Amino acid sequence: MAVEKDTPGKQIRATVPRTSQGDFILSPQRPSVLEAIRTSNEGRVKKLIPIRHGRMSESPFAFYRGMAGLMAFDLSGLPHTQLTVQAIGDCHLSNFGGFATPERTLIFDANDFDETLPATWEWDVKRLATSFVLAARHNQLKEADARDMAVKVSTSYRHSMYEYSRMNTLDLWYMKFEMHALMNSTTSDEVRNMLRDAIAKAEKATPQQVFYKITENVLGTFEITDQHPLIYHPLNLEKEKASIQNFLKEYSHTLQEDRRYLFSKYHVEDVALKVVGVGSVGTRCLVALMMNDKNEPLFLQVKEANASVLENFTAKSKYKHAGERVVQGQRLVQAASDIFLGWSTSDDGRHFYLRQLRDRKIAPDVNHFDKEVLMAYAGLCGRMLARAHAKTGPSEQISAYMGKSELMDTAIGKFAVAYADQTEKDFAEFTKAIKKGQLPVEIA
Repeated sequence: MAVEKDTPGKQIRATVPRTSQGDFILSPQRPSVLEAIRTSNEGRVKKLIPIRHGRMSESPFAFYRGMAGLMAFDLSGLPHTQLTVQAIGDCHLSNFGGFATPERTLIFDANDFDETLPATWEWDVKRLATSFVLAARHNQLKEADARDMAVKVSTSYRHSMYEYSRMNTLDLWYMKFEMHALMNSTTSDEVRNMLRDAIAKAEKATPQQVFYKITENVLGTFEITDQHPLIYHPLNLEKEKASIQNFLKEYSHTLQEDRRYLFSKYHVEDVALKVVGVGSVGTRCLVALMMNDKNEPLFLQVKEANASVLENFTAKSKYKHAGERVVQGQRLVQAASDIFLGWSTSDDGRHFYLRQLRDRKIAPDVNHFDKEVLMAYAGLCGRMLARAHAKTGPSEQISAYMGKSELMDTAIGKFAVAYADQTEKDFAEFTKAIKKGQLPVEIA
């Protein structure tokens, strides 16, 4: 009887056993939590840093969202296969959601790529799995359920990777997770009703709706309404007019020609700084209100881009412009990307990327997910992540390494619980530093 020869993926098990993926050991070189936070604050807008600390202080999960760099350090010292994909980088359950494709179809996909970079596939899986443990604990679910959700992420990822590794390449790249199809395929009435409500809300969300929600008429011109300290005007449009035009001209050259033509129909009406997310707080994030000759609005989000937190532990990005790194990574991973996705550079040399603001976006309210919904969501995120990695990495080798048994899933569950425990310890150190006055905090 002939013996099947080991594939390259299976051969990696000799040096990186699947059980080792469950190990978590702190490096003696690991920086203190206070040091890590101060390092991550470097280059941010100083007066916004207390707001960042305030948002991170809400829970261990919120802290986890803001400290992708610390986890990157921890992951880099652990066993990994070095099978490289286009990693999301900051891969947690709140960085997935729904949005509209250029054809206006609502799809589910990853939607935050500030840290994207080629890296080993396990880092995304482990960060995603750990986020489900922390979210389950935050929602006061049983500890056994929290672990099972991390296992579910891995199981869904493993089964899907096997499926995608055998798909026709074009079919894989055309594949989308359409929200209506997800709603119709679920066996859970609760999940179906939740998706139906989310889809209905998203389909009503138009640029005009956003326009009336966040703008006001001031002496015959429209302005974004100040909501200090989260939305305010740092720029004088008249004084900065030339700089803004140069910035947008450079940006327009990163768009496809047809989209550049469309963009040329709009002019800048107003620009305001807007605090967003948790990890992004303190970076320069702006909202630009554009109008055309018909007084129809277009909102662009302008986000500062810096080096990925993964770059200290992998090769440097091949893109010299951090905004281009984000955009190209997003285009690789997503099934469809915003038509206004592009990048530019400010006069002071800062890198930015641009996209539409709130384009029929569906942001899952994970803080209120019960066991049934969170478990279903874990399976969906694992499946979507596998598709992203299969598109951009050696899917057959990754699938062969994981194999058909539950060994890998058990290891990921073990790791996720251990790292969630560590995150809670780190969070305790963080809140202790706040109480001692070592870190300024503002709740906004």
